[in-house]
Amino acid sequence: MAVPQSPKEFLDLVRRSQLAGDDRLRSYDPDQFPTPRVAAQQLVDDGILTNLQAGLLLKGKWRNFIISGKYRLMEHIGTGGMGQVFLCEHLRLGRRVAIKVLPAERAGDRTSLERFYREAQAVAALNHPNIVRAHDIDTDGPLHFLVMEYVEGANLQDIVKRGGPLDVGRAVEYAVQAACGLQHAHEAGLIHRDVKPSNLLVDRAGQVKLLDLGLARFFGDTSDPLTRRTAGRNVIGTADYLAPEQARDSHAADIRSDIYALGGTLYFLLVGHPPFTTGTIAQKLMQHQSDRVRPIAEERPEVPAEVSAIVMRMLEKDPADRYQSCLDLIDVLLPLAPEHVPPPSSNELPKLSKAAMSFEAPSGRVIAPERSAVRSRPESDSTPPRGVPRPASGSGRTAQPGSGSTPRPRFSRRMFLAALLGGGGVLVGTALGRLFFRKGPTP
Repeated sequence: MAVPQSPKEFLDLVRRSQLAGDDRLRSYDPDQFPTPRVAAQQLVDDGILTNLQAGLLLKGKWRNFIISGKYRLMEHIGTGGMGQVFLCEHLRLGRRVAIKVLPAERAGDRTSLERFYREAQAVAALNHPNIVRAHDIDTDGPLHFLVMEYVEGANLQDIVKRGGPLDVGRAVEYAVQAACGLQHAHEAGLIHRDVKPSNLLVDRAGQVKLLDLGLARFFGDTSDPLTRRTAGRNVIGTADYLAPEQARDSHAADIRSDIYALGGTLYFLLVGHPPFTTGTIAQKLMQHQSDRVRPIAEERPEVPAEVSAIVMRMLEKDPADRYQSCLDLIDVLLPLAPEHVPPPSSNELPKLSKAAMSFEAPSGRVIAPERSAVRSRPESDSTPPRGVPRPASGSGRTAQPGSGSTPRPRFSRRMFLAALLGGGGVLVGTALGRLFFRKGPTP
């Protein structure tokens, strides 16, 4: 249909779109609005239409607001490497979900389609509070889409862009939560390969959610043809946070590559920019492999030395010199995280239209489960994490900065964290760990 020329034509389009029926539109007299745009804004202000819906209707587009007969299109909420992301509502359940749509022009490309479905497989294999969950994958004509948990919040890239570097305690807390999600993914046999601030969401309660596993692969699958086919043409990942070994060979990346990327992310949260800021993509990739990262103390002197030391170890060029698992990383970061981190302020969160808002901001953090509810599992320091090469005979673990040649003690905290993170156990935040363990090991 053509662009509506009058408020009456606009309201007729609303009815035809099935976004609102006569019962909701009966009180709106077309004569009370001078233009279709004014009528559209009034319906947005009253919570009947979202900004996206109103904008499309003003262009005369009234079809395709219902996806696959199940989901109502609400708002555009993001753009990922594999497509656009929209807030949608399940028609029968009333549940808000995020739907990632693979562009129609890419659906005919075998590599894009395979990677899109592999993302669905990767996310569906995971179930953790710090990872965005997948609900379904479906098609609607030429459209292929992934249905995911909707997180009402903002990504860390945007939060820092709006307000500058984060408070040190808040940055550490977010890194701990991200590491918890990554540890779960690693234990499931996945590496992420694209950890970066824009792939970490913070919801209204302050809980971090890892998303966009479109570049993940099962590191136990040595016959992964898609990775090899893609890696032969392009570098997999994002140049600002790419581990040196991943830039050389994307297929050779392991969980320590994710730790490097998380280190670059924590560096960004603390100083407001990635480890390297100048040059082309190719030059940045070379800088990650050979150049010295500017110490955090030179950028932001108030950051505690122990936090800076942890970040710099995460950014070591040689994977063997980094933390060898996210559990090792959590072990040193957790005691440095504050007891309580306030949820994001309203200024840090995206402004959604009234119809798109699903709930009010909660008053505080989610409470961790009781310790008795956590199932324990045995820990063995002699067995390296999956995806990490076994050290050569006599090499042992790399000593941590500041600890000299003395190995780090095996605190009971580590066993508790292993129980909390592994075996399908439940983790909601990190408050319980801080309640029991306050001794801070040397980073």
